[in-house]
Parts: sequence; C-alpha cells; structure tokens
Amino acid sequence: MSRVAYVNGRYLPRSAASVNIEDRGYQFADGIYEVCEVRGSRLVDERRHMQRLERSLNELRIRMPMSPAALRIVLRETIQRNRVVDGIVYLQITRGVARRDHAFPVTPTRPSIVVTASRLDFEKAEAVASEGIAVITVPDNRWERVDIKSVSLLPNVLAKQTAREQSAKEAWFVDDQGRVTEGSSSNAWIVTRNGKVVTRPADHSILKGITRTVVLDVMRAQGLELEERPFTVEEAYAAREAFLTSASQIVMPVVRINGRPIGNGAPGLVASALRRDFHRHAEFS
Repeated sequence: MSRVAYVNGRYLPRSAASVNIEDRGYQFADGIYEVCEVRGSRLVDERRHMQRLERSLNELRIRMPMSPAALRIVLRETIQRNRVVDGIVYLQITRGVARRDHAFPVTPTRPSIVVTASRLDFEKAEAVASEGIAVITVPDNRWERVDIKSVSLLPNVLAKQTAREQSAKEAWFVDDQGRVTEGSSSNAWIVTRNGKVVTRPADHSILKGITRTVVLDVMRAQGLELEERPFTVEEAYAAREAFLTSASQIVMPVVRINGRPIGNGAPGLVASALRRDFHRHAEFS
C-alpha cells in the first residue's frame, strides 16, 4: 500500500508529496511541529497537542492554516488513508513560501502544512521497555526557547547521532552547571533513593511534553512524590531509577547512563508502573 501525505490541501502518495524550495521551513526552520500517538486508530491527548501547537504558532507569530475543526478532520483522514492502527501522526506548519530573506515577508504568506502518519510496532517497544535503554549525556548547546516546538532541531539531531554511535538510544542534554535539561527527543526523569520522582520544571529550558503532563497525573493517582527541580548527572548516577517520556516511547526505563548502571541495572518499579497505567489517564479522541 502506498503511504499518503497531506500537503497544503491535497492528499498525495508520499513519493509525489513535496514542498516549495523557498518554503521558510526549508530555508530557515521557520516552523513548528507536533507528534501525536495513535492507539487503536484513536488519537491520544489530541486536545493537549493542539493547545501546544497553537502556543508554538503564537510564539513564532505564524497563523493557523485552517480551523481547529478542519485540522482534526485532516489528522483523522491521514491516519485512515495510511491504515494506521497503532503509531504516530506528524504535523508540521511553517510560515510558508517567500523570497529568501531572514525577516518575515512584508506581504503575509499562506502557512504551509504537512501531515503524515506512520505505524509503530508497540510489541517491539514493550520488549525494549522490559529491558530498558542506555543514554549518554552531551552539552546543551541549543537556543534558549526550546519550549517552542520548533522544527529547528540540528543540535538534537547531532545529539541523537552521537548516542547512536555510542550504542545508546538517547542523549540527555546537560547545562553549564552540570544539570540535565532533557533528552534530544524526550523529557528526563530520575527516582531518588528515598523514592521521590524528580524532573526539571517546564520552563524555557525544556519542552513541556504532553506525555510528561499525563505522567504527572499518573503519579498523583499512584501517590508518588514529585520534585520539579533540575538534577545533576551525578544525582542520576546515584538514582534508584531513571526514565524518559515522549509520545512515541511513552515511559521508557533508562538502565545505563554513560555506560554506568542505574540502580540494579534493570527497569525499576516506578517507571514500569507509570508505563503500565499511562493510557488509563490519557485522553482518547
């Protein structure tokens, strides 16, 4: 079956889908994106993703290319045309096409929109989660507004590639004070020796993950104690557990950081319980 993409009002085979070479997303990374989980052919936490989408657009002063109701239809149609039961839907909106100039176009442009949907093997993901993953740490060299879900991801790309070259699944960024900010495509967490769950506050130094938000609800339901504060790499080494969260990985246990085992070197009870209960607290639409 040919995969299908929605591009600026048309559903096209992926092989024929394209954007203009002067699209500002291509020229300047002048755009934003969202990734939403699809589970059982239904969108997970769509409302929260759309709220974050609108916030990111407002921060970059890009207008919505269509009404929220129309966008919901496009997302579902793209999922259906690709026959995605379990997977992700990817949405990207840029400022549009204009003559190359760093400043905003004098004449307002029509925003460009691309939507794709892909299948994910959740059975394989469960097998990975049962073993846990390794992460490495890298210096945080990103701009100061990573709270905006911008398509400007080159530092993240380089960090992820470094992780791959070191046989790890993720890279955690570390600020100049030795404190973990977040992963290249995830939020970072630890569980201290006394059982407190620690993650960095959702300020301008991290992206406020939708999965992160739901996990906070799961934690409250499970009676876990939260500390929203930065934690150091040394604290992570000494932690009872570590894990990361993202739309595609849900809650993923981290069992090694920079080659050093965390806790007993196996997925911990807290991370496993959060992963188990996550979809009981997520919104389906």
